[in-house]
Amino acid sequence: MAGMSLPASCDVLVVGAGPAGSACAQMLARAGQQVCLVDQQAFPREKVCGDGLIPDAHAALARLGVAQAVAARAHPVPRVACIGPRGGRVEVPARLAVLPRRELDQILLEAAVAAGADFQAPWRFEGLLSDALGRTQGATLRQGAAVHEISARWVVLATGAVPQALLAAGLCRRRVPSGVAMRGYVRHPAMAARLQAMEVVWHRSLRPGYGWIFPGPDGVFNIGVGIAHSHSTLGDGRGTKQEVNLRAVFEAFCRHHPTARALVDGGEWVGDLKGAPLRFTLEGAHWSAPGVLVTGEAAGSTYSFTGEGIGKALETGMLAADALLSEAADDAVRLRYEASLSALKPRFDLYEKANRINAHPWIADLVIWRAQRSEGLRRRMSGMLEETASPGDLASARGLLKLMLPIR
Repeated sequence: MAGMSLPASCDVLVVGAGPAGSACAQMLARAGQQVCLVDQQAFPREKVCGDGLIPDAHAALARLGVAQAVAARAHPVPRVACIGPRGGRVEVPARLAVLPRRELDQILLEAAVAAGADFQAPWRFEGLLSDALGRTQGATLRQGAAVHEISARWVVLATGAVPQALLAAGLCRRRVPSGVAMRGYVRHPAMAARLQAMEVVWHRSLRPGYGWIFPGPDGVFNIGVGIAHSHSTLGDGRGTKQEVNLRAVFEAFCRHHPTARALVDGGEWVGDLKGAPLRFTLEGAHWSAPGVLVTGEAAGSTYSFTGEGIGKALETGMLAADALLSEAADDAVRLRYEASLSALKPRFDLYEKANRINAHPWIADLVIWRAQRSEGLRRRMSGMLEETASPGDLASARGLLKLMLPIR
């Protein structure tokens, strides 16, 4: 799919062809902008992710015109099952689906190319080109020994959680990730008939995180663990890793959760376990600089409590495109984009507040016990997935007090 050679110039250079970059590139190209979209990997490519699509992702995919293409390949899931340390379980209905990122990202990339974006790979971002006043005028890209300078009116960095591109651009505020995750794929057709919910599991051995099992297409399950706040940050943005062995956490998940154990013992591994960093809460990077916008997980577009990031990556990529298409002056483009991210920030903060459940899994036991007896609470939990209810309420002191009061 990649083009034959990089152009000398374009209107917008989008670096990174994941959900945020492809969404941004598609909208810009659809509006008539000359867009060059580059990635350091050739597509299709693997991406470590839970692969879950929740309602915000469905809404973004519909806006991009790819919802039907995704639905044709994705495995629909009618509910998510929350499972506490003591084995309590509550199922929450929602509009959910699972599709491996290798396929999802390919669909998004193809839509961007169909809209007119010029995709080039593999090219690695080396740094920004600036004029005498410090405004970005393009970027330097590398492919092996070949180095190419491309001029562009704007550069959009959609380079994910790995900080090298942010560091090269001088826009990194936090070098270490906010969290880490590990996932693998296991084929188990017999279990596919029995397990039809996304399972999210809390246990003391998984602190400060959780485990998941998501049923995907063709009887293949995505199974993994995620750890929030895996690194402590020092004042200069550097940090140290906490004493967390992610593979050991995964093994503990398989020991303590019967479904995980049955899946791994009776299924067939498809590929290897793979880990990846995560960036949460719209923190860790400057969102813009003269001539540059930072979007997607590079800007921290993943929710800390759930680790869900596909929908918000798509949304922030589209917000970047909206700002660039506003025909405003350069400073106004930056202000518009930063204002749009600032409007999202309070919800990210609520997810950070709810992240207490990952650190204190007894809260999950309490919430699940109460939800088993309260249809209203189950509706609220469903509303959290639909983004019509606040996730932070469950982990607040007031919210916990309400959970302990007698049911009326």
